[in-house]
Amino acid sequence: MRVLIIENEIYLAQSIANKLSELGYACEIASSAEQLKANTHYDVLLLSTNVSGFDKFITHHRQSVIILLVSYISVDSVVEPLGAGASDYIQKPFMVEELVRKIKHHQHYKELETMNNAYLNFIAMRLASVQLPQLDYKKIRLPVFLQAHRFANADAFLFHYAKAHKMSFFCVQASPNDNAESILKLTNKADLLFVSHFHFLQEAEQNKFLQELDKKPLIIHSSEKLANPPCAVFDLNDKEKDLSSDEILTIDEYMRYIILKHQATYPDTDLSKKLGISRKSLWEKRKKYGLAKKK
Repeated sequence: MRVLIIENEIYLAQSIANKLSELGYACEIASSAEQLKANTHYDVLLLSTNVSGFDKFITHHRQSVIILLVSYISVDSVVEPLGAGASDYIQKPFMVEELVRKIKHHQHYKELETMNNAYLNFIAMRLASVQLPQLDYKKIRLPVFLQAHRFANADAFLFHYAKAHKMSFFCVQASPNDNAESILKLTNKADLLFVSHFHFLQEAEQNKFLQELDKKPLIIHSSEKLANPPCAVFDLNDKEKDLSSDEILTIDEYMRYIILKHQATYPDTDLSKKLGISRKSLWEKRKKYGLAKKK
C-alpha cells in the first residue's frame, strides 16, 4: 500500500510516515508538486491544505483515497475539496490512530467499490444476450412467479427488479430434499429472496410453500407451469430453445441450435464433419429448419 504525504510541516509528515511504516505502509513525503514523480500511482494521499495549489493534487489523483490534513474547517479547505473528489478530512492536531482508522475505512470502501464494479460488468456481460419483454419493474409487487426454461432469463428479471427497487437479495436453489419451511426462513437474509428451480421440490412441499406466499418478498423461478398460481406469473420463455435451458431438447431442436450457433464459425465441410453428416444433409437440414447461412 503506497502512501504519499504532502505536507510542508516536515516534522508532522515524518511522524505520520514513521507510524504508517510500522503498520506496513510504504510512505513517501513531499512538500510541493515539484518533488513528485510524474505518472506515479499512490493508493492513499494525505494532503495538507496548507500546501500551495493542493487542489491540483485532487484533480490528478481521483482514483486514490485522498484525506485532507486541515488546520481549520472552511469552504475552501474542506467543502470544495470534498466536492472535487477528496475522500475525507482530519483536523490538526490529530491522533495518528484516528488517521489510520480513516485510511482503513476508505481503503475498504475502495476495495468494495472496485469489486462491485467488476461484478456489475460481469453480470452485464452474462446477461447481454437475454431479451425480456418490456416491463415496468417499479410497478411489480412481490411475490411473483417466473416461468422460464432458460435460467438466465430469471436471473435477468431478478437483477432488473432488485436494481429498480434498490433491494438486496439472497439466492437459493431448491432441491428434492428441501422443505418449504426451511426455504421460507431465508426471507430474513435480505430484502428479497430468489428461489430458483422451484420445480425440483416435492409436490407436497411446493403446496406448503405456495400456501405461505402472501405478501412475502419472493421471486420464484420454475421451468414448469404452475397450476392455480396464488401470485402474479411472468412467462419469460424464448421462442428459441437452447442448451442452457432445463428443458430436454429433441434431436431436431438440438441440431438446429448447433447449426445456428456454429455456422458462422466453421466452413460447411468442417461443420458437417463435426455433426457426422454430409454437406448435402447439412444443406437439407438448413432448408428444413428455415435457416439461412450468413455470408
